[in-house]
Amino acid sequence: MKYQEIKESRVGAGVFYFVKWTLLSCLLGGLGGVTGSVFGHGIRLAAKAFQTHGWLLLMLPLSGLLIVWLYRVSHQEKNRGTNMVILAISSDEKVTLATAPLIFVSTILTHLTGGSAGREGAALQLGGSIGSLVGKLVKLDDKDKKIAVIGGMSGCFGALFGTPLAASVFCMEVANVGTFYYAALIPSVFSSFIGAGIAGIAGLPAERFVILEIPAFGVGPAVIIGILGILCALISVGFCLLLHGGEHLYKKYIENPYLRILTASGIVIFLTLAAGTRAYNGSSMGLIEEAMEGKVRYEAFLLKAVFTAVTLGAGYKGGEIVPTLCVGATFGCMIGTIFGFSPSLCAACGMVALFVGVTNCPLASMLIAFEMFGFEAMPYLVIAVTVSFGLSGYYGLYSSQKFAFSKFRMERK
Repeated sequence: MKYQEIKESRVGAGVFYFVKWTLLSCLLGGLGGVTGSVFGHGIRLAAKAFQTHGWLLLMLPLSGLLIVWLYRVSHQEKNRGTNMVILAISSDEKVTLATAPLIFVSTILTHLTGGSAGREGAALQLGGSIGSLVGKLVKLDDKDKKIAVIGGMSGCFGALFGTPLAASVFCMEVANVGTFYYAALIPSVFSSFIGAGIAGIAGLPAERFVILEIPAFGVGPAVIIGILGILCALISVGFCLLLHGGEHLYKKYIENPYLRILTASGIVIFLTLAAGTRAYNGSSMGLIEEAMEGKVRYEAFLLKAVFTAVTLGAGYKGGEIVPTLCVGATFGCMIGTIFGFSPSLCAACGMVALFVGVTNCPLASMLIAFEMFGFEAMPYLVIAVTVSFGLSGYYGLYSSQKFAFSKFRMERK
């Protein structure tokens, strides 16, 4: 009888968990989908305006000053952005309510005036803020609030990228490498698919790319992609050091945040004029598309990395993942051209290899590869992810990311 009571209790707990988080997922996914859709269209309009009106580049100093002022007047100068959201999952850090409107406005300002940044960092912060707010409104306990934050992140990330599988796994995987938050599975998966569905209805296109040539899989091609994975691991380490080092240098030598962001705006304007193109401003989705077509300049990956480090290190807002994908795509295309082996395929492999190198999320990296490129190139994409993950060490984009387990041994780190 006692056994039966225990069994019924466990079943009852499972039913309660399923119903509760299914209902909350509809709310989290709905809010994340609507917010992500509005934000995504805002970014697209800002990027289009920047490419159309050349004078907007000269407004970069003004937008930078406005961003610093907004964070200061909101008393959010110490807001750690995506790192704060990640800490809200793995520790007792709280996501402030001001995070969502601040990152929404400041990211659009960055893109409107030509700062080199992505948008996924904003998506994670928007979603995390939504999850935290929902958790407070429905009076969830501290542990369930963490699950709500993950669900909110998944809903907004899925909406913005149109990759719900990768979004759900990434948000469960990113906070603690080696630990997977299974308790967040239902809200994370359901929210991401709801968010992506709403974004699709709202006319926000999913990120999809076509690999022009996929050679037959064999030992020789596998070795080439393995070499690319090794090189991407090195590039990912260098990119992380460049981003963190740039931020450190700014703060070390320019204490005033207004002067800091003015300096960065001057550097970005100079680099843009010197490069003679606006391909490195914004998220540089055009560069990724060119790389997938097998036609980019050899120095493109380095220039994009420098533009991004100069922009984000000084306090402009956005994200690092789309620039990471751009650096990976252009670098992979270059290696494919040098080796004479399908530059388009190498661009795709470079994207996911660099993504896993900077995020330390191998499962999400494989899923985002399949969602963006399809399964036809699966063996190559998996090799690139595996090699880069194994060789990229403990470097990463997010300083708050923890390594619960060693990447190299079956033991806690």
